[in-house]
Parts: sequence; structure tokens; C-alpha cells
Amino acid sequence: MPRTPTITVPDLTGRRAVVTGASDGVGLGIATRLAAAGAEVVLPVRNPRKGEDALAHIRRHTPGADVSLRELDLSSLRSVAALGETLLGEDRPIHILVNNAGVMTPPDRQSTADGFELQFGTNHLGHFALVAHLLPALRSGRARVTSQVSVAASSGAVHWDDPNWERSYDGMRAYRQSKIAFGLFGLELDRRSRAQGWGISSNLSHPGVAPTNLLAARSDLGRSRQTLGRRVIGALSRHGILVGTAETAGFPALLAATSPDAGGARLYGPSGPGHVGGPPAEQTLYSPLRSSDDARRIWRLSEELTAMSFSDV
Repeated sequence: MPRTPTITVPDLTGRRAVVTGASDGVGLGIATRLAAAGAEVVLPVRNPRKGEDALAHIRRHTPGADVSLRELDLSSLRSVAALGETLLGEDRPIHILVNNAGVMTPPDRQSTADGFELQFGTNHLGHFALVAHLLPALRSGRARVTSQVSVAASSGAVHWDDPNWERSYDGMRAYRQSKIAFGLFGLELDRRSRAQGWGISSNLSHPGVAPTNLLAARSDLGRSRQTLGRRVIGALSRHGILVGTAETAGFPALLAATSPDAGGARLYGPSGPGHVGGPPAEQTLYSPLRSSDDARRIWRLSEELTAMSFSDV
């Protein structure tokens, strides 16, 4: 296994790509490579300053890159709806959607603007609603939708009796749930697209383990300093041991979103030991993601909680 994996992204000239969570870290790496391959890349961001920094980074890498910002806060269904209205109003097909944004393990339970547990509401429900709003543009572009899950989704379960963790709260269990729910949704999206002729292909990716901002110090999440795990991961990454980098962690999503050989209802991730680093490749679906009954159940629950029905779009 080469110490620094590489990936070839095909020519994407004439394709429109939307990448959430692309103002830094893994998402910025994904957006940078898509722009370098000729795609028009839209970055929906919560923080305009970080968004402008991301645009500057991409343009330094690819002078003349066709990149632009839109506003999005995935923890607010009103913001998600506004982005959907904006992008549909531009009357352009979307060919690639990478659902990459996420939050991880706030030490205390926090809520979204709509009252959902923050991780469940942001990582899963916000993206669920976004795909529903964008469905006409995704269908027009016969889009590839790639949803970023996590190695954390390899174990755990959906907390069906209390999905918003109102009676108790465990940050890691809630994070696992959010990524399992998100993965089940991505797989069910592909099944429904095939059954109803939407023309959309939906698959999953995971970045392995890399030094990103998910575990960094964030006062808005109640985390005053980066976690011990983040410091260990950073040290391993700097020495090229086992885990990936912020750049290589985006390669599975790039493979899933752009490769002609990448199919729907599949999972892509690093192929090294423990699947925490190494070249991207297809992987066996995690056991919590294999139940089609659970996938249909999370779809129904998500429609109920977000008041979004794909049949209404």
C-alpha cells in the first residue's frame, strides 16, 4: 500500500456539483478536486468568512475554477428549504451531490433550531430534507448522490424509542445513530429511485480516520479544547501511520461520486488495515445498514419529523 494514496477524477466539464460542509477539512478537499476536474462547484456554507477562504483556496489550486457560495445551516429546516428554493430557482440540473457536512459528539445534548438532537438533526435530518427539496434538480441531472457516513456506523443502532435523546444522552451513541440513520436513508434513496424511475444513483462513503475539525475545539459545541483522540489522530497522520490525512480522507467520496464504476447502494472507504486509511475501494456494508425494514422505517420517521414527503416534490 502506498504511503500516500492517489485517485483519478474523470473530466467533469459541464457538470454541476453541490458539496455540503466544504468550507474546510475533508469537504474542502472534495470540492477542490471536483473543481480541478472541470465541474461547476456550489458550496453551501454556514459561515460566510470560512466560505470565502474556501473559494480562495480552490482558486489558488485551480485558477479560473467555477465555484460559488450559497447559504446553508443544516441544523435549521428553514435554511435547508431556502437553499432548495434558491437552487431550484436557478433552473440548473445537479449532477453530483456530496452530503458531507456533519457534527460529532458535543459533550452535552444540544438541539437544532427545530428541536432535534443536534447530531441527528444536522447529520441526517438536514440532509434528508435537502435531498427532498432538490429532487427535481437531481432528477434532471440524473445525479449521483453520495452521503458521507462514518466508521462509527459499523456498530450501534437507531434509538427508535427516543431518536432525539430527550430521556438520556450519550454523545457517541447519538453520533453512531445519526450516521446509521443517514446511511439507511442513502441506501433507501437508491432503492426508491430505481423503483420509481427517478434516475438518481445513491451510494455511501466514509473517510476512515483523519485529523479533521470534527473533534477539534469548538465553543459552539461546548468543547473548549480538541479531544485527546484528535491529538492522537493528528500525530499518527503526520507520521503516515495507519490513518489518513484530511486530503486522502475525501478520496472515498470522490470515488463514490465520480467513478463510472461506482454503483448505487454501495459503500466506499479506505482499504487499509481497519479501513481507517489507505486507497479508496468498495467495502462490505456495515451490519447496522443491511436491514431494508430499518431503511424504510427511518425514511418514514424522517418524513414525519421534517414534514417533507418526496412524493410532494
